[in-house]
Amino acid sequence: MKRKILKKKINPFEPKIGLSIITALALIIRLLPMRFKYLLGVDPYFHLTYIEEALKAGKWFNFFTIAYGPWGAQMKASSPKGLWMTPAYVYDTLKIFRISLYNAFRITPVIFGVLTIILFYLTVLKFYGERKAFFASFFLATSFGHSFRSMAGYYRGDNYMLFWYSVALLGIVYAIRMKKRLGNMRLLLYLIPALASGLASAFWQAYYPIFVFLLLNAVLFSMGAFLLNRDEYIVDGLALTIATAVGAVIANHIGEILGYGILGYKSGGGKVLTKKLSLEFGYVKDAYLLIHLKYLVPLAILAIILLIGLSHVLKDRKRRIITISVLLLVGTIVLFARFPALRDLSSGFGVVKSNPLIVETLPSDFSDLWRSYGIGILLTPLFLVRFLPSRAKPHDFMFLGLIVPSLYMLKTWTRFLFIGSMSVALMAGVGLVELYEIISKLGLKKSTALSLVFFLILPSINVYVGAKNTWEQRPMINENWEKALTWLRDNSNENDVVMAWWDRGHWVTYFTRRPPVAQAGPNVGVAKYYLGLLKENWAESSGVDYVIVSYYDLLEFGSMVYTANAKGNYGLVVIPLVSSGEKLVFQGAYEGTSYRVEVSKGKDWETTIYYQGQKFPPRGVYIEYQNETIKPEVPNPISNAYVYINLNYGYAVLMNEETLNTTLMQLWIQPKSPYKLVYSDGGMIKIFKLEHPNVAIERENGTIIFHFENATGTGLGIWGFLDNGTLVFHKWYGVKGKETFELPSEVKGIVIRYAYAEGKKIVDRGIFRRDFSP
Repeated sequence: MKRKILKKKINPFEPKIGLSIITALALIIRLLPMRFKYLLGVDPYFHLTYIEEALKAGKWFNFFTIAYGPWGAQMKASSPKGLWMTPAYVYDTLKIFRISLYNAFRITPVIFGVLTIILFYLTVLKFYGERKAFFASFFLATSFGHSFRSMAGYYRGDNYMLFWYSVALLGIVYAIRMKKRLGNMRLLLYLIPALASGLASAFWQAYYPIFVFLLLNAVLFSMGAFLLNRDEYIVDGLALTIATAVGAVIANHIGEILGYGILGYKSGGGKVLTKKLSLEFGYVKDAYLLIHLKYLVPLAILAIILLIGLSHVLKDRKRRIITISVLLLVGTIVLFARFPALRDLSSGFGVVKSNPLIVETLPSDFSDLWRSYGIGILLTPLFLVRFLPSRAKPHDFMFLGLIVPSLYMLKTWTRFLFIGSMSVALMAGVGLVELYEIISKLGLKKSTALSLVFFLILPSINVYVGAKNTWEQRPMINENWEKALTWLRDNSNENDVVMAWWDRGHWVTYFTRRPPVAQAGPNVGVAKYYLGLLKENWAESSGVDYVIVSYYDLLEFGSMVYTANAKGNYGLVVIPLVSSGEKLVFQGAYEGTSYRVEVSKGKDWETTIYYQGQKFPPRGVYIEYQNETIKPEVPNPISNAYVYINLNYGYAVLMNEETLNTTLMQLWIQPKSPYKLVYSDGGMIKIFKLEHPNVAIERENGTIIFHFENATGTGLGIWGFLDNGTLVFHKWYGVKGKETFELPSEVKGIVIRYAYAEGKKIVDRGIFRRDFSP
């Protein structure tokens, strides 16, 4: 008996073993960023700040006053509240194990990412068997395309959409597979995708692809059943189509409670889209849901009913193929001729637009695909083997409903590399095993070598690519930023507004608990301000009290010029220190051009620029060392070039005169009134106080006091809002000659906006909540 047990082969594809391997692999890769102190990227900091403030307040409030200064943010217009509630519930569940909110937040994307992989495995297992399920989920587990939005510390909403889609797929596979056991009662299982698609709307503002996937799954499944003479399954497509309609109704109801998506009735995109399609909001208050229910679902139902009717007339497969081809061609032409606005469906009705300053909105190239999917992207064509007449099944057609739009999305935005990861994994995993089975049937002798290549070497490449790219991810923030922003929080008023370049805005919100002017996207006003195209009057009218400039802003100077659409002749290059012998040598390349600066140590700091085969002295040199910036004399300057040298961190900035005269560089090198340097680490981050008539809020025994610094103002405008954003109070008060002013009891509203004015000129603005302080 013992010998028999020992001789029994272990099958790694057996579900218990295979799923355990996949789960462990997925967890290991996605937990790699836990070794870092900081979160990844910038957006997670905004989400975590709101969660922390909501838990501190004891409620999921709407009006978030420490974002988008000096106006504040309406969170219901940002994302559905489920996005923030989920990490809070994870924390509430895990805190008995002494897991902090910070760590619960970090591991939440891992939890849902791994659950997605498990559910995907179970779906493919039911449709395709053990081996194909193993390799499809293996490719998903090791795909950087999936891990980069489901790894620890990088919290994004699209993770939830793919999770709920995997729930929907599992419901679909059980509805199909339970035909013999449950008969037509199995159709009730399509309530699972109905619930899943509806619930997806609670977690991400751009959840709409789940409805597109499921609707195409439905139509293509019925089409596959029709083409393959499996007429008994055509009705499944009808049931799934109706399920998406139910899901849309659920999503509409959830939107009323937790907030609508980016095409909601109050959003600009939603208003534009309904106007373009001559639609009106009524019971349904989301433009996509309205289109889904009014156009897409009826058209899908009509198409499937037509297939049911044709199935009773046409029995020959060839005739069915010809009929489907003609119907598809004619139907597409008629559809877009009758409803021309639907042509924008492929671009998300105008939502999907590229911005060269935001990497995730750029189109994907092959390097992006390889980095995201490794060898998997090259294996995807093998999935077409499934459509050989001897192998095709209706569910192969169904999965085209995921594959076709996913591949289109991959081409459009790099952000969609995550959403497309499931289709790539399915095609690669199933296709790999299909090819192996075909080759094996040819009777090749070297089956062991073949197995080694197919089942070990090729998958190992994916493990390496996925794990390597995940390992190489680094937090964008660092200790320099934490120290600077923590200092600002400790040395500023709760209502002070901060100016920083937009992709540092969420860090400002998190570490300072102060509202930045710009965050989440490029801001034209801020860009023009840094370039000097807008002056201090604009900053004062925007409520700015502190201005942050940084080394990282110098690296993104070109982005500022692009955002401002500035027409000037700007030029700036940051070059590193490469040698520090008798001469300091700074050298680097930018856009294929080499730059070199040599500086002789000593009293005169003689500086020479090498550029395109020429060498010449700059017109001006600025050298920062320790806490001092000096300007050595430059004999016989003949160029329009200036050099700033930082000896604390070892870099130089080569620029022309127009760039030197921008507000950014003037603050960085030689700040003047009305700016006062209040924080500097010697060359990475500098913080300036904009000295102007300023309002500081103090809370004393339940009373709110306005303190006026440089009290030259004559009027104080106060606006009161309910938490839902409704304006309930507005009045101007005379404050000429006053240094303090108590918030009057007549002021209504929980959120207060104010404007401090000299005559008609606004010199300060701000916003705060009456019920609690950040």
